This record gives sequence, structure tokens and C-alpha cells, in this order.
Amino acid sequence: MSAMILRLACAWATVAAFLLFGSSLLGQLGAPLISAVIFLWLLGIIIWAAFGVVHEAEILAGRLGEPFGTLILTLSIVIIEVALISAVMLGAKGAPTLGRDTMFAVLMIVLNGVVGIGLLVGGRRHFAQSYNLKGASSYLAVIIPLTVIPLVLPNFTTSTTNGTLTTLQSVSFSLFTIALYGAFLVLQTGRHRSFFQEPTREQAPLPRTALPDEDAVEDDHGHPDPGGATATHVVLLLANILPIVILAKSLAAVLDFGIIKLGAPVALGGILIAMVVFTPECIAALRAISANQLQRAINLCLGAAASTLGLTVPAVLAIGLMTGQEVVLGLSGTNMVILAMTLLLSTLTFTGTRTTMLEGAVHLAVFFVFVVLVFSP
Repeated sequence: MSAMILRLACAWATVAAFLLFGSSLLGQLGAPLISAVIFLWLLGIIIWAAFGVVHEAEILAGRLGEPFGTLILTLSIVIIEVALISAVMLGAKGAPTLGRDTMFAVLMIVLNGVVGIGLLVGGRRHFAQSYNLKGASSYLAVIIPLTVIPLVLPNFTTSTTNGTLTTLQSVSFSLFTIALYGAFLVLQTGRHRSFFQEPTREQAPLPRTALPDEDAVEDDHGHPDPGGATATHVVLLLANILPIVILAKSLAAVLDFGIIKLGAPVALGGILIAMVVFTPECIAALRAISANQLQRAINLCLGAAASTLGLTVPAVLAIGLMTGQEVVLGLSGTNMVILAMTLLLSTLTFTGTRTTMLEGAVHLAVFFVFVVLVFSP
């Protein structure tokens, strides 16, 4: 409780500081030391608050059950992601590829980095792990069109030639994306809810020494439930999200300044946003895999990919249409190859009923290739 209070106090104190003195603080970005301090300050507070989001979402997950728990977490994280991307686009007025770079970075980090490390760790500890095949297949059936249509198709249309979309295409693709993702959510939380729950399996009785304390109260994921009304944890979840959204504009200004000053690759901005936003969720997924809860980890990883595409694409296109900014969604030829390889590997990995360390090693290898190509395209 004390850690939660301290986290919220620091987050909202930072919000107050930047609302009152943000202009003068950001005006000092020309000094390298001050720029570094401001960047680390904002980055630390945002990541700390993001961990608070994960904590409250896990409590709600234990009470509401799957898939509602991971759905709350992924939607909360994507709201933060959209806020950061929007802040950069509205502030810089010259980041046409930021949305594309962020979405692609999320896909690579989640589908290759986290899945790769997770399957290696899980395979080493549990040899082979089982999951609900129908749930994983449902995720991939949605992720593939949500990925290919905005990130690949713009390179092959004839109305434009630089990976952008016409106004008609932007509106149509946004409506399609929202409709498809909305239909998926309805089925995920309704008729096909069982697809996203842990598969039933026979469990050997634990020895008496391994039985949990009968007086202890834990959630479905083995974490102690701190008690309190569910509505209270919803309020705490929002209290952790809001500082991140408010501070997004300030962090975006620092990121934009730093990338220009250092002459770093443009795609690095999207990668940094993806890492800042999804680090807590990735840690939650790895923790679930380590505890042999592979289905929850799949819900987090594949759910993050689906929600990123389902919500970020319409948001980015809407900002472009409202502000008149150019939005480039089409990936480069090299990145399209990596994307195709990732989708193919994900389909192969999640078409069986159990995973091993081999699949993890393959996904991790693709992730390393992605990282190298960012700095040496």
C-alpha cells in the first residue's frame, strides 16, 4: 500500500511540475546534462506508473478471470501507446512514419522478443508447455489481416506511390480495422470466452507441504489479493494511466529533440515508445510463462499485437486526416520480409498444443535480426 501511495504521489507531483513549469523545463533541452536529467525523470516516472497499471490490472484479472484480465491490461497499455504517438505527431508535425515504426516495433518486440525469451525460459523450466490452441489461432486469424492491410498493402496500391493512403482508403481501412477488432472483442468476451482460458488438464495432487495456506487469499495467478472493492482498483488503474497520458507530450518533446540531436535512426523513436509502453506488460508475460501459465502469456502477447493494430491504426490515420499530416504506413521491403517471417513463424509456433525451447530460439533469432537492421539497414 505504501509503495502504491508513493508511486501515485510521485507521478502526480511530476504532472503538477510539468503543468506549472513545463515550458521553462523543456526550454533547457539545449544543455546535455539537463536534457538527460529531464529524459530520465520522465522515463522513470512513466515506466513506474506503467508498472502500477500492470499491478492493478493483475488484481482485476484475478477477480474477473480470463480473458477480461489481460484484456483490461492490453487496452490500458494501448491507450498509453496511442497517447504517446499522438503527442509526438501533434508536437513534431513531421513524423509521418512514427505510427508505422511504433506498431512494427511492438510486433517485433512482442511476437519475437518476448515470445522468444518466454519460450526459452518456459521450456527450460517446464520442458514443454500447453495452451489453448483455439485461442492462439483466433488471435493469429485477426492479427494477420490487421497487420498486412495497413503495413504491407499501401506499398502495392496505385493511388499513391510512397506507402501512404488516400482519404477514402484511410477512412475505409480505419472502419474495417475497428469493426474487425470490435467483433473479435465481442466473441472473445462472449461466445468464445473459453478459447482464451487455460486448457483443462489433469493435475497431480500437491504434497501436503506444498499446499497453499488455507487462510491466504490469492487471485487466479497466485498473487495475494490486497482486498478492497473492485471499483477501487478500477479507480487506481485510471489514476496510474492518467499521469502517463498527461506526461506523454513532454516525453515526446524530449524524444524528438534527442533523436535529432544525436542523429539517430528515425525508427528509433517508435522503438523507444514501444519499449517504454510495453516493458511492464512484457515482464508480466514472462512472469506468467515462468509460472507455467502459458495461456495468460499468449493472451498478453498476442492480445497486445491485436490491440495495437486494432486501435493504433485508426488513431494514427485520424490524426493525419484531421491535421493534414502525411502518414506513411507501408513498410520497407526489408521490414516486409521480416514481418512475413514473423507471421509465418508465429503461425507454426502456435498451431500445435505444446511449445518447446526450439520455437523460442527461432523467434529470438528473428528479433536480433530486426535490431541489427534498425542501425544498419
